[in-house]
Amino acid sequence: MKFFVDTAEIDAIAELNDLGMVDGVTTNPSLIKKSGRDILEVTKEICDLVSGPVSAEVVATDADAMIAEGRKLVEIAENIAVKVPLTWDGLKACKVLSGEGHMVNVTLCFSANQALLAAKAGATFISPFIGRLDDIALDGMELIEDIRTIYDNYGFETEVLAASIRSANHIQDCARVGADVITAPPAVIKSLANHPLTDKGLAAFLADIEAANIKIL
Repeated sequence: MKFFVDTAEIDAIAELNDLGMVDGVTTNPSLIKKSGRDILEVTKEICDLVSGPVSAEVVATDADAMIAEGRKLVEIAENIAVKVPLTWDGLKACKVLSGEGHMVNVTLCFSANQALLAAKAGATFISPFIGRLDDIALDGMELIEDIRTIYDNYGFETEVLAASIRSANHIQDCARVGADVITAPPAVIKSLANHPLTDKGLAAFLADIEAANIKIL
């Protein structure tokens, strides 16, 4: 499973990238706003840092304007994936941009039917939002399973990019049901290394090392 980092913070991306934990990056207007950077400037810097797809989201809502913005965004770097919302206009933009050979990430997906439409429109990635479904007492992971089944049934090449990841358990469950990609904040990805028994064992080792005055260097 591929790990995309959901942030526009350069230092956080660089830290994970140095460890080989970054297969791509996803951004959105909210993340760009949080970074305090110009959208084109920070997106170019991210694209120069990582080799995988970097999702950059359009801000328009009608198809023609989305297409124009998408064409502008792909000029930034070869690894740009244009991010469009799962609306009818977004699907129109997806069809045109993917037909021109550009990667397209269709976002804000909340149903398997929406995911089916995105695949038919040529999406490179579909981004179902797990956490936001969980927030309204629906099963976000069930959506990932449904999309995986449908795509496998018909051989769609669109990759399932699980988004709105809130916890390490979300990532584990996505891996279990076969999501192609997860995108998560840096802190959630780093939390995969955490376990109380690891902490307990390390504390015991350190106590024994100190008691025995063990040194290597």
